[in-house]
Amino acid sequence: MPDKAVNKVSEILKKDSNNGLIITELVDISKLSRSAVRTALAFLEGAGEVSIRKIGMAKVYFWLRKEEGNDKTKIT
Repeated sequence: MPDKAVNKVSEILKKDSNNGLIITELVDISKLSRSAVRTALAFLEGAGEVSIRKIGMAKVYFWLRKEEGNDKTKIT
């Protein structure tokens, strides 16, 4: 289901992965609707591409870095 919203949200999170972003910030930066951003985040979360940290009422989204040679899913 990769589409424009998923690609846009993933690119934004990749650029700002250190601080993480809340949905409102992603909506402001991407110029997408809140619904489109939420759907894209749900897809990325299901794919294991983002992590979520709950801080109070807010959910902060972070891009999960997948570095070469450091793949934890690799069976040795």
